[in-house]
Amino acid sequence: MKQPETVTSRVYQTPPAPDKLFGDLFLDVQLSRIFPDSKTFVDCVPLMAPEAILTLYKAQKEKPDFSLRDFVNQHFTIPESITSGFVSDPSMPTSEHIGRLWDVLTRPPDAAVEGSSRLPLPHPYMVPGGRFREIFYWDTYFTMLGLQRAGRIDLIRHMVDNFAYLIDTYGFIPNGNRTYFLTRSQPPVFALMLQLLAEADGPEVWTRYLPQLQQEYTFWMQQAESGKTRAVTLPDGLVLNRYYDPTPRPRAEAYYKEWELTEMARAAGIEPQTLYGHLRAACESGWDFSSRWFGQDETIVNTNAGDLLPVDLNCILYFLEQTLWDVYRQQGRIQEAEGFEKQAEDRKIAINQIFWDEHQQFYVDYNLATQQRTTALTLAAAFPLFFRLASSEQAKAVHDRLQADFLKMGGWVTTLVRSGQQWDSPNGWAPLQWIVYKGLMNYGFTETATTGRDRWLALNDRVFRETGKMMEKYNVVDDVLMAGGGAYPNQDGFGWTNGVYLQFMHEKALFQTKAIPE
Repeated sequence: MKQPETVTSRVYQTPPAPDKLFGDLFLDVQLSRIFPDSKTFVDCVPLMAPEAILTLYKAQKEKPDFSLRDFVNQHFTIPESITSGFVSDPSMPTSEHIGRLWDVLTRPPDAAVEGSSRLPLPHPYMVPGGRFREIFYWDTYFTMLGLQRAGRIDLIRHMVDNFAYLIDTYGFIPNGNRTYFLTRSQPPVFALMLQLLAEADGPEVWTRYLPQLQQEYTFWMQQAESGKTRAVTLPDGLVLNRYYDPTPRPRAEAYYKEWELTEMARAAGIEPQTLYGHLRAACESGWDFSSRWFGQDETIVNTNAGDLLPVDLNCILYFLEQTLWDVYRQQGRIQEAEGFEKQAEDRKIAINQIFWDEHQQFYVDYNLATQQRTTALTLAAAFPLFFRLASSEQAKAVHDRLQADFLKMGGWVTTLVRSGQQWDSPNGWAPLQWIVYKGLMNYGFTETATTGRDRWLALNDRVFRETGKMMEKYNVVDDVLMAGGGAYPNQDGFGWTNGVYLQFMHEKALFQTKAIPE
């Protein structure tokens, strides 16, 4: 599969992240642990120009009565949790609660504030909830599933326009609209968003957003002479993709926890800068963090996400290539259409050559460093079924393993490993419940798919009745316990859980209607 000819010479905006903007003040705040969550300070809004704050800080910090906490409170607005002040009613149906939350989680267009990490967006948008006070890329697609069912097409349009704006302004869709996210993206699901919008607004959607679709693809496929990019050419000439962020420093929004790993990395013989890059790559995947990305020692300092070709990412990019092929074909641009047809067909072949493990009868990731498939079994194996890339025999094998090992009392567990990381057992996540469900339905495994769906819905309902909240993730194995793991407490809100819940309820109602004899 050859590199596409399309390139871009446009210079895009790159405003500085808080660690660069506030220098010593940033380091002192994060390492002194004024805020338990490193994300709090990078989301603070400065009350004057950053240069003026730094001048004051330099002049005052050595005074004997200086308080760093008071200085920050005096010169910054401290953010609150998204759902602060919202009171839920656990006695109401879960769907009604979600209907009340749409406006709580919606934000108006942003005004630019000097020194703020927020990248201003021109249209209203939804945030996930809890500590997540900005738009998140792949979260939004699953939130949109619920907005579609709620009839909120206006918000889908607004958020698609915001993502188009981000592509036009920064050359890609960052992880979220924050300056500290400008070194990485997330799973490239923009084409899936457009598919939802086209169902409401018609096929002209594809023409309207074709330039942004093309630029999304260019971003993911661009290659540097060093080879240090998201597109990787394999020895046989195939080009596949990985998650990648080469930035050699801890993430600003997780600074303290990653700074703490520095000595652990050195003790394990790992360069800290290498570890930081792998952690960032795992964050670009959305699966931050998981034993899926760990080396043989199965600890976070052995994270090797940047060395792996992930099966799910390449399935998503196959869909993007298919989409571009179809849009160019409909426009009569035959040469471009034929190019993307070839790209998609080559990638489909590659996915089944590189990621299908005949011994395990399952799709797994591929390690570029060892030139071998990994042994990690995860729900990423459902993506070839979601995008109809598997043969019927492969789909049957994946189904059997999913049914035997991954289906739990509360839905589908993410992996079979209990590592203490949040994208591992015993946790289940809404986006993966949807991917597995649709993947199994695509190949006729209706009973298993609906069983997983109904168990997830029942778990969501029970937790809502007990807590009044929709959660970011759930414990699907010990479903009487709350989910845990990761770098922060479980978050409530919650965008993609709300979206998948409503879409599942719609699917369940459709299924029940079809089951009623005439």
